[in-house]
Amino acid sequence: MDVLLDKRIRILNAAAELIVQNGLQCSMAAVAERANVATGSLYNYFPSKHAMIRAVYDQLATTIETILVVEIDRTKPHRERILAYVYAYIDLIWEDPERALLFEYLSNVPLIPAAEMAEAFGRVSAHTATLMDEARADGAIKPHSTHLMGALLGGAIRNTLKWHRITHKTLSRQHRDQLADMCWSAIASET
Repeated sequence: MDVLLDKRIRILNAAAELIVQNGLQCSMAAVAERANVATGSLYNYFPSKHAMIRAVYDQLATTIETILVVEIDRTKPHRERILAYVYAYIDLIWEDPERALLFEYLSNVPLIPAAEMAEAFGRVSAHTATLMDEARADGAIKPHSTHLMGALLGGAIRNTLKWHRITHKTLSRQHRDQLADMCWSAIASET
């Protein structure tokens, strides 16, 4: 791996850990120490603390995009398309507790302006909206705001798995299926 890229990733990972632990109180010096780099070299990668925090959002968004934003198979029924998304979201949150904690923190305690947050997660939001818009247009889901339904699914999955992780060591296939079924039931059309 390119040494510069490796150092940048170390800095972002250290910043993510410290942001979750300390919020905006994490100093650039603490990030540098955690990343094992000189404080001055942080500014070679990020001209300000804001730029570094934005990069943490962007890195997380890219990871989420890789998992959730996939080509939509329009030969499948809407229920199957949305459940594939829901299962991918469940896996995203369950498989990496640290990433789940970072996502939970950054979405609940926004450290950047709303417009920047929307931009960082824009591809994920657009993909979710497309799934929901198409399903709503065909009557497969309720005629509610697709933005709200997408947010409901994501928030429900994150919160449910946060509490499940506290009380259970594993996520059984049965629990995973039940969570997916509850997500679908929350948005499915009554017809």
